[in-house]
Amino acid sequence: MAKPTESERLTLETVEPIGLRILIRKDQDKKATKGGIHLPDRVEIPTITGRVVAISAQIENDEDYPIRAYDKVLFNPKNAIPVDFEADNQLYVVPIEDVVAVFRRNGQRPRAVKE
Repeated sequence: MAKPTESERLTLETVEPIGLRILIRKDQDKKATKGGIHLPDRVEIPTITGRVVAISAQIENDEDYPIRAYDKVLFNPKNAIPVDFEADNQLYVVPIEDVVAVFRRNGQRPRAVKE
């Protein structure tokens, strides 16, 4: 098997979920409480929120899923698959049925599906 060339090693990769899945960048675990109490490094408040990085074409074309890239979502991490793509980001491929809520501002509506 041939070794990859320098240009092949520098090529940026993308992660594109397929099927009924989305790619989420998990929010950082909190190191302080809402009251301002800072927690030791070994103690974290677990979060299950994140931003949608990418969605599969199947979800993008289905009006039953009002979710788009950059939406903030609440998800169940039980079936989330971690993606070791970027060392400083926590990326997960998540089945759409494990997304339990989309955060919206007052009056904000889901973006229309492009046809």
